[in-house]
Amino acid sequence: MNTSNMPSTPLAATPTPLVFAAYVGLDWGDEKHAVSLAAAGSEKIERSTLEQTPEALVTWASELRQRFPGGKIAVCLEQARGPLIYGLQCYEHLVLYPINPKSLARLREALHPSHTKDDPMDADLALELVRKHREHFRPWQPDTVPTRQLALLTEGRRSFVDQHTAGTNALQTHLKSIFPQALELIGQDLGSPLATDFLKKWPTLQHVQKVKAAVLRRFYYGHNSRSEELIQQRLELVQKAQPLTSDEALLAAHGLAIQSLAAQLAVLHQTITQYDRQIAAVFTSHPDAPIFQSLPGAGAALAPRLLAALGTDRSRYPTALAVNCASGIAPVTEKSGKTQYWVHLRWSCPKFQRQSWHEFAGCSIKLCAWARCCYDQLRKRMGHHEALRKLAYKWQRIVWRMWQERQSYDENRYVKSLHRDGLKTYAELAPQGPATNCE
Repeated sequence: MNTSNMPSTPLAATPTPLVFAAYVGLDWGDEKHAVSLAAAGSEKIERSTLEQTPEALVTWASELRQRFPGGKIAVCLEQARGPLIYGLQCYEHLVLYPINPKSLARLREALHPSHTKDDPMDADLALELVRKHREHFRPWQPDTVPTRQLALLTEGRRSFVDQHTAGTNALQTHLKSIFPQALELIGQDLGSPLATDFLKKWPTLQHVQKVKAAVLRRFYYGHNSRSEELIQQRLELVQKAQPLTSDEALLAAHGLAIQSLAAQLAVLHQTITQYDRQIAAVFTSHPDAPIFQSLPGAGAALAPRLLAALGTDRSRYPTALAVNCASGIAPVTEKSGKTQYWVHLRWSCPKFQRQSWHEFAGCSIKLCAWARCCYDQLRKRMGHHEALRKLAYKWQRIVWRMWQERQSYDENRYVKSLHRDGLKTYAELAPQGPATNCE
C-alpha cells in the first residue's frame, strides 16, 4: 500500500539499558508459582515456590528489596494481565517482562524435543529469556489510570455484548420452536426492555391469548410503544394467531428457556448501559479524546477503543509500522531463501485491537470519501475483509501521525496530500475549504 503521503518521523532515541541486580523467572499457576532466581554475575539458580496470595506476594517482594537494596530486579512471567502481574506492578524495584506463552513453549520444544514439561523447568526457561534475551522483549510500563481503565472497560463491554448476541440468537431459536409470532409482537430487537419484559410475563402464545387487550395496550404504552396503528396490529395478531404446537412438553421446556434467556438479556442490557456510561465519562475527560473523536465513523463505541489501543505513551510506537505490526493489521510474509511461500494474516496479536481497527475501517467508508474510494478500488482485487485490513493499515498511519502530533483529523488536508502525490485513485475527490495543520 502506498504510504508516501505520510511524512517521515525520526525514530525515538534508544533508551539507556537497565542494569539489574538479579533476574527472576516465574511460571504462573492458579495456586502456586514456580520461581527461579539468579543474582547478577552468578550462574547459581535458586528455585522456590510462591503462593498466589496477596500476603505471600508482599513478603516475597519485600525480601527481594532487602536482599538487593537499591537494585532493580528483572522478572519474566507469561502473562500481561492477571492476578500475578496486578499484584507485582506496584513495586518499583521489580521490572516486569511479560512474554507470550508461545515464546516460552517454543523455546521449551527447541531445548527439550521430548516435550518434557514441568513448572520449575518453565521457570528456568523464563529466567534464561530475561537474563540473555531481554532485548527482544519490552518491559511492562503501566499507562495512565484513565487509559488503562478505558482499555479494561471497552474489552469488558465487548465481552458482555458477545454474551448478549449469543443470548438473543438462542432466544430466537426457542421462539421459532413454539412462539414464532413473538417476533412481530415484540419487534426484532430481542434484547430490548420491551421484548424481555414481554417474554418474562408471556413466554408462549397461549399465555398471551389469556390476557385482556387492555392489559397488553397498557404494557406497550408503559414501554414507550405508543403507535396506535402498531398496537392495533399486534392486538389483532394475538386474537387471530394459531399456536404452532400445543404439546405441553415442548411448551414447558421451551417456555422456561425463553423466560430464563429473557431475564438474562434484561440484566445484560442494563450491564452494557452501565459500561457505556462509564466509558463515556472516562473518555470525555481524557486529554487525547478530541483526537479520536474527530475520526469519521469512530463514534462513541470505537473512539475509546482506538484511544486505548494506542495509549498515551508516545514512545511505545516510534513509527506507524510499529502500530501496524503490534495490532495485527500488517500481514506476515513467510519465505525461505529466494522462494516466497505465502503472505497471511498475523496470528499472534491482540485480537481485540485488530478487531477495533478493522471495525473502524468498515465504519469509515460510510462517512469518509477517500476511504470509500480506496475500499472500492481494493474490492476489485480482493475480498471484503482483506480490503478492510488494507484500509485499516492506511488509517493507522494517519492516526499515528495525529496521535504523535496531538492534532485532530482534517480530511481536506489529507485529500490535498493525495492530490499532491498524483494518486489516480483519488483524482475525483475535491477538498473543500482551507486545510488546517493536521493530518
